[in-house]
Amino acid sequence: MSLLVDSHCHLDFPDFDDDIDEVIKRAKERGVSQMLTICTKLASLSKVIKISETHPEVFFAVGGHPLNISTDEIISTEKLVELSEHPKMIGIGESGLDYHYSKQNTTQQKNSLRAHILACQITGLPLIIHSRAADNDMAEILHSEYQKCTYKCVMHCFSSSQSLAETAVNLGFYLSMSGIVTFSKSDELRKIFASVPIEKVLVETDSPYLAPVPYRGKRNEPAYVVETSKIGAKIFDMDIKSFQEQTSQNFYTLFKKASSQK
Repeated sequence: MSLLVDSHCHLDFPDFDDDIDEVIKRAKERGVSQMLTICTKLASLSKVIKISETHPEVFFAVGGHPLNISTDEIISTEKLVELSEHPKMIGIGESGLDYHYSKQNTTQQKNSLRAHILACQITGLPLIIHSRAADNDMAEILHSEYQKCTYKCVMHCFSSSQSLAETAVNLGFYLSMSGIVTFSKSDELRKIFASVPIEKVLVETDSPYLAPVPYRGKRNEPAYVVETSKIGAKIFDMDIKSFQEQTSQNFYTLFKKASSQK
């Protein structure tokens, strides 16, 4: 069994409160050796840290989700840098822009994103991006901030345009493949991923959301990243073992702090 990494999940969400130990056990039984759980607001930080410290297989990242900006304070660059001292914090985010649900606070979203980018530039940790219905502004900010000082980045749950994919890859960033690629109406997204160098692809669940076929409509969990990897292997015309090994290596290349703790 090839080892695999779920590069983005939310194990602190209430969906997992009753069976998190079993969820992690099922993931390991299916060959998922590591999981990166994402803290999307400071109020959840202590819970996220406890999960990562209890389970050797779990790392964490911290950021302010753009959809939380209207209710939560923007996490400062200084706070993110301070938190990055924790040995199991390996990334910053998810941060980004979401104009699908909220166009009233775009300035706040942009300011928050830039604060997260600066924290990545200071710490060297990768940025985890959430982007929805904001391709033009996202491309401009990612590019302009990169020109000031380089940084590493992954476009989490990528489902945006070919243009944004090209902008990201041209900057050396990664695109993360979620269960969306398994959906029947995702032909265009599968074509976009097929145009990306395999060395720049990660796989994720974004659990508890976006369960892949054949679990669509159910609670997603890290074990199901195996199903997404099966479709990923087909997209790149690879055998599944090679695809899983390559995307896992990609994860450790991007998240170097995790690599040192394997």
